[in-house]
Amino acid sequence: MSETPRTDRTDRTDRPVDAASDRYVEEYAALDPVGATYLGVAGHEHRLTDLSPAGYDAREELTRRALAEVTAATPTDEREAVARDAFRERLGLEVDRYDAGVVRSEVSVIASGLHELRQVFDLMDTGSTEGWEAVDARLAAVPAALEGFRVTLAEEAARGRVCATRQYVEVAEQVRGWTGRPGTGGVFGELVARSGQSGALQAGLEQHAAAASRALADTGLFLEDEMAPRGRERDAVGREAYALASRVFLGAEVDLEATYLWGWEELHRITQDMARTADRVLPGATVDQAVAALEADPARTIHGREAFRDWMQELADRTVAELDGVHFDIPEPARRIECMLAPTNDGGIYYTGPSEDFSRPGRMWWSVPDGIDDFAPWKEVTTVFHEGVPGHHLQVAQTAYRSELLNRWQRLMCWVSGHGEGWALYAERLMDDLGHLADPADRLGMLDAQGFRAARVVVDIGMHLELEIPRDNPFGFHPGERWTPDLGLAFMRQHSRMDDPSLRFEVKRYLGWPGQAPSYKVGERIWLEARDEARARGGADFDLKAFHRAALDLGSLGLDPLKGALARL
Repeated sequence: MSETPRTDRTDRTDRPVDAASDRYVEEYAALDPVGATYLGVAGHEHRLTDLSPAGYDAREELTRRALAEVTAATPTDEREAVARDAFRERLGLEVDRYDAGVVRSEVSVIASGLHELRQVFDLMDTGSTEGWEAVDARLAAVPAALEGFRVTLAEEAARGRVCATRQYVEVAEQVRGWTGRPGTGGVFGELVARSGQSGALQAGLEQHAAAASRALADTGLFLEDEMAPRGRERDAVGREAYALASRVFLGAEVDLEATYLWGWEELHRITQDMARTADRVLPGATVDQAVAALEADPARTIHGREAFRDWMQELADRTVAELDGVHFDIPEPARRIECMLAPTNDGGIYYTGPSEDFSRPGRMWWSVPDGIDDFAPWKEVTTVFHEGVPGHHLQVAQTAYRSELLNRWQRLMCWVSGHGEGWALYAERLMDDLGHLADPADRLGMLDAQGFRAARVVVDIGMHLELEIPRDNPFGFHPGERWTPDLGLAFMRQHSRMDDPSLRFEVKRYLGWPGQAPSYKVGERIWLEARDEARARGGADFDLKAFHRAALDLGSLGLDPLKGALARL
C-alpha cells in the first residue's frame, strides 16, 4: 500500500491553534518527564516528575495558561476549529479537576502519581548503556519524588481532600508486592539485575534500586499508617464527584440514571446472545455448561505465562497481516506491536502507545495475578483484538502517525476514554462481523467480555450513586436493595468468567476510578450509531474501510464532538 507523505503541518506559524497546542506539549513534557516518557517525547529520560505541591502548582499554572491561549486563538480552517474545541474541552475539564482537588489527592489501585512513577521504568530503553544511565538517574531520583508525593497528599488531606480508606489500604498492599516479594529485590531490584552492565554503572544501579525500593516501601507504610485513618469510610464518591469524573472520561454529559438502566438492558441482550452461542459450542448446553466443557478441554488451555504471551504475539501479528490493506490501511510503523508480561502481579491488561518516532513500539501488557499460570485462549482472542489491532494499537498508532492532519497535542496527548475504549470495544464486535470469531468458543469469549463491560455500567454508576437495584431486573439480583461494594463484586461474579483475583481487582478499580468503567460501552454505542448512520447516508456507495480511515484520522475527541464530526463523514 502507498503511504501518505508525512509533512508536519504544525510547523507552520500561520496556524495559531496548532502552534499554541504544540508549545503546550513541549512545556508539559518539561514539567512532567514521566508523562513525556508515556507520550514517547524524547529528551526527558533522566528526570522524574516533581510530585511536590510546587510541582503541581507549576503544572496547574501551565494548564490554565495554555487553555487561555488556545481559547483566544482564531482557527484558520475546520481542522484547527476541531483541534481548538478538543483542546478547550480536555484542558477545561482538567482545570475543573484541579478546582475539585482531584488531581493532587487521587490515589487508587490503578491511577496515582505513585503508579505512574513505578510503571515508567517499564517503558524505558534497557537495550543500551545510555538507556541504563537514564534508568540509574531516575532510580536515584525516586526517594525525593516520593517524598514530594507524600507531602502533597498530607497537605491535601489537611484540606479535607482524601480518597476512600479502602484505596489507601489496597495501594499499600500493592506496594508490598512491588517491594517485598520473597527471594527478590522488588521490581527495581529485578530490573537492574538483568541490566548486563558492570563496574560503576552497575554498582550505582544496585545502590539506587535499593534506595528506591526503600522509598517505595516507606510510601506504602505512609499510605497505610497516615492516610488510611484519614480516608473516607464510604467508597461511593457521590453524584457531584461522579458527574465530573463521567464528563472527563466520556467527553460528554449523560443522564446517569438513564445510562444505568440502559446498562441493565444491554446486559440482558448480551446474556441472551450468550445462551444462543453456548448452544453452538455444546448443543443443549447452558452457558455455564459450555464454559465448563471448554475449560475441561486441554486443547483449549495454554500452560505458562511465557507461552501465553507468545500466543498473544502470534495472534496480534497475524491479525495485522490479515487486516492491512483489506479492511484497514495500517501505516507501516503501526504494523509492529509487542505483547508483554508486566513486571507486577496486580492484575489488569493495558496498552501503552509507541514513542513519537516509533522506535518504541506500541505494547500490550498483561499483569498476571499470583497463582494464575493456566490460560484459556478462547476467552482472550477478543482481548487481543481490543488491545491490539483493530483496537487500541491501530487507533493510537495511526493517530500518532498522522502529522499531516493532526497537531502534536492531538497526536500525543489528547485521549478521551469514551472515544478510545469505545473504539476498542467496537473493534471487538467488528471482528465478529468480519468473520474472525467463527469459532463459537471465541465468539462466546467475546460476548462474555461484552457482558462484563455492560455489567460494569450497572455496577459503577450503581455503587457510586448508591442507586436502588431495579425490583424487576431480569436476573432477580437483590431487587430493591441499594448497591454496596459487596453486591458489586457478587454481581460481577455472576456476569463474568474472569478468575477471582482479577475480578476483585476490577471492583477495587471501579471504586477508586469512578466513571471510567462505563466509558467502554457508552463509547461503543456512539461508534455503532455513527457507523450505521453513515451507512444509511451512503447507501450502496458506503465504504466501511474509508469510514474507518476518516474516523480515526479525526484523532481522539469527546463523545459529543465526535458525534458531530462523524455525522459529517
